[in-house]
Amino acid sequence: MAIAIRLARGGMKKRPYYRIVVSDSRNARDGKFLEKIGTYNPLLPKDNAERVKLDGERAAYWLSVGAQPSDRVARFLDAAGLRVRTAKNNPEKGVPGAKAKERVEAAAMREAELAEEAETAKVAAVEAAEAAKVAAAEAAAAPAVEEVAEVAAEEAVAEAPAEAAPDAETPAEEAPVADAVADEAPAEDAKA
Repeated sequence: MAIAIRLARGGMKKRPYYRIVVSDSRNARDGKFLEKIGTYNPLLPKDNAERVKLDGERAAYWLSVGAQPSDRVARFLDAAGLRVRTAKNNPEKGVPGAKAKERVEAAAMREAELAEEAETAKVAAVEAAEAAKVAAAEAAAAPAVEEVAEVAAEEAVAEAPAEAAPDAETPAEEAPVADAVADEAPAEDAKA
């Protein structure tokens, strides 16, 4: 028969109270037991002496005959100095699974893309600001250039001889009329 020292739950709903019992490991958790050797009340503060009550002599006896304590009872026995509990070490416990690793990698890629887009937007904003400064400088210089061009045009008109202007316009007006007459004449000959 395998003997276990374990907790048997009692108390009401959401108000746990445990008995520390020695029982056959095949029995139900709250079922038949061989001996009650203590109590555990998790609702009391950790520094309260009534939180864990344990009969050390009976626990030592059952350990000597081969009883195996559960993890929680082994903690109580270690605190009482009856048995040294070795700390458990599971280095794989905190390692994330494959899906969690994929999610972390995907999140890192999204972060990198967002950072790259932000950097690109920042560079574009700087370039736009520089272009706006250049445009503003050109706009400020443009009225001065237009004024110089207008003054030069006015001076050119004032310097030109008054008689040359009408003579230049006359041949230009006569040439299109002569071309129009030449175009109409062959059309009439073709119809006849």
